[in-house]
Order: sequence, then structure tokens, then C-alpha cells
Amino acid sequence: MPFRWSARATQTVSAAAMSALLMTSAMKHFREPRFFEQVVPDYLCRETPGAGGESPEGREVPAPDGGRRPLAVMSREEWIAVSGLLEAGAAVGLLIPVTRRATATAVTGMFTVFLAGHVDALRRAYGSAGSPTQRKVHTVRFPLQLPLILWAWSLRNPGRRR
Repeated sequence: MPFRWSARATQTVSAAAMSALLMTSAMKHFREPRFFEQVVPDYLCRETPGAGGESPEGREVPAPDGGRRPLAVMSREEWIAVSGLLEAGAAVGLLIPVTRRATATAVTGMFTVFLAGHVDALRRAYGSAGSPTQRKVHTVRFPLQLPLILWAWSLRNPGRRR
């Protein structure tokens, strides 16, 4: 008797694979947070004391954007930790069939929102302060978001029974 691979089985394996990817990424957020620093846009980050540097006289110099960041509700480190926690939660949610559709919708949104960070990282990498390594890394990372978004979206539809 030949094995028949159903649409439901395919979706379950796909959800497990996405879950593994998300959990691996979540763990990396806490093991190697520096990997994610460049993908968090500056406009989302609260300034830390001395972010603008100091003048030769020892006075604090304002950040290049003048310190006006209305969307800055957390520090860069906090954004990295929160996104790691969200990815870990999403990894679990994708494994539970009852929560899979809602979680897949949320993951699709999360990956779409992450595009802003990748665009900002590309902008900075190709700016005057960017390095050739940053250009390569962010040029590769950016287009990977589209397949991730489409993959997450595909997990919203339960496999059909035959």
C-alpha cells in the first residue's frame, strides 16, 4: 500500500519547519543580539545617554536626528528582546492546529513589519558609513523577507481532506 501525502500533512510539516526557523531565530536574539542591531531602525529606538557623543570639550552632542523620535518607545536592546519573544511565541503557536491560522496571520504581519528594518539597514549599509560586508549581508537578507511572508501566509489555510 503506497503512502499518500495529504495537504494537511504537508501543511503540518510546513508549520513545523517555520516553527523551527522562528525558534532558532528567537534563540539567536538572546545569544547574539548584535546580529539584529542593524535591522532595528534608529527612529524606533530611544536615545541612550551619550548617543550623540561628546564634543572635544566634554559636552554631550545631540544625536544627528536632533533627538526627535516620536516612535521611540524602547531601546534597541529591548526591541531585539521583544522581537525574540514574539518569534518564540509564534513558533509555539504554529505547532498548535487550533491557533495556527491566527498565528500565521500574525507572523505574516510581523515579517511584513520587519521589512521596514531591512530597508533601513540597506539604506545605512549603502550610505557613507556602510561597509562592503554590511552591503552584502543586507542585500541578501532583504529579498529573503518575501518568501518568508508568503510562506507564513500559506500556513493560514488548513490542509484540505481528500
